[in-house]
Amino acid sequence: MAEPAQLRHVATFCGQCNCGCPQLFVDDAADPGQRVVITDAFGQRIQMSLDQLRDLVADIRAGVLDELLPTAS
Repeated sequence: MAEPAQLRHVATFCGQCNCGCPQLFVDDAADPGQRVVITDAFGQRIQMSLDQLRDLVADIRAGVLDELLPTAS
């Protein structure tokens, strides 16, 4: 996905293909409530604040999403 100039790339999730993997950006010029931008393979995007991203990361670290993923056998 082509990124507008104001977006600073942080991470690509997957990156092993050329299918438009989800990506995480920071838009330093955006309002504080919309600085974090996550895009998907379908051209959609969500925007959130750094505080919301911090809460999401804390929940992930605490295992909130673990039940969604199969365990390795």
